[in-house]
Amino acid sequence: MNFHHRRAHDEPEINLIPLIDVLLVILIFLAASTSFTRHRQLQVALPQAQAEAPDASPFLELAISRDGLYALDGHYVDATDDAALAESLRQAAAGRPDLALRIDADGQAAHAAVVRALEAARLAHIGKVHFLTQARP
Repeated sequence: MNFHHRRAHDEPEINLIPLIDVLLVILIFLAASTSFTRHRQLQVALPQAQAEAPDASPFLELAISRDGLYALDGHYVDATDDAALAESLRQAAAGRPDLALRIDADGQAAHAAVVRALEAARLAHIGKVHFLTQARP
């Protein structure tokens, strides 16, 4: 008895319907999980630094190191917060209302250290603030 019947003309078929179903489910999942938020960009024209001779008006020089340390006119200032730095600036500017503040910050200094210096200048009522820059070669 021979129970194995072979069909000579029977070829294997690839059923594409389950493959299409799976791809559509993946496509729907990706479309549903994608966020379509627009990121707005500001059009900013960055200024070029021009080397100019500093004015002859009196000034205080505040240096900011890359570690966020402050030096006022060459002397280290222990400024743990804005108020302490503002008090140091206020004492140095006592009796000189037309005094300007020059900030000489290291290129690797944290932005927060420079903002802290600006806030301290505002608290000390120093209206003129200048930044020292290096001219590009």
